[in-house]
Amino acid sequence: MSDPSAPATLTPVSSSRPADARSRVAVADIAVGLFHTQGYEATSAAQIAAAAGVSRSTFFRQFRSKDDVIFADHDELLEQIGEYFTREHVDPWLAVCDAAALVFERFRERLEVVRVRDRVVRQTSVLRDRETVMVSRYEKTFSAYLRRRLPQVDPVLAIQFAAAVTATHNYELRRMIRAAGTERMLDSAGLAAHLQAVRTRFAPGGVAEATPASELLVAVFPASALPDDVARAIAGRYQSGSI
Repeated sequence: MSDPSAPATLTPVSSSRPADARSRVAVADIAVGLFHTQGYEATSAAQIAAAAGVSRSTFFRQFRSKDDVIFADHDELLEQIGEYFTREHVDPWLAVCDAAALVFERFRERLEVVRVRDRVVRQTSVLRDRETVMVSRYEKTFSAYLRRRLPQVDPVLAIQFAAAVTATHNYELRRMIRAAGTERMLDSAGLAAHLQAVRTRFAPGGVAEATPASELLVAVFPASALPDDVARAIAGRYQSGSI
């Protein structure tokens, strides 16, 4: 079991793709620059390969088409999140929030390239469509993990939580990308606070959702019952052995 007090990290995973002179993300960053200066439609796969210093055959081993290039870092992050979720986490709800915060931090580290890409995507309808598909992959990864780790939780709750975490992350990421100055930029701690609010709303019991139902006690009393009366009633049931 991993140490729950240790900071969360996304570990690069080994890839089955062929090793090439430049990584997929490095080629993607070069492609983003070309798309920005020349226009997406005017830039060919051959031009990207030449600018990256790789052959056309290498380019097409790394990417199925030009359309796949721009979101290469998302592909790698999703692989790393998948590996992160294979580890043991005391609180699965928190693990999802941590994964989203780690993705945010990776993009903050590459902010200039991410900002250029955002401008390219906003100007290109086909890329906006692909970005929507990419967002859904994060949601599905988060909800699938929660449903696997918390089978006793209503699947709809896991889906809603995953969607809320993803939407919160994306809202803050876009705000950071499009901020005119550093005063509006949110750090990872700020995002973590927003995600904690989501977690409280959807999973207020924290790790309690992972506790077997046989260890839980639910007592129902009228809203008008006095606290002392409730305490005495519960104590009496315990003493009589009826609980």
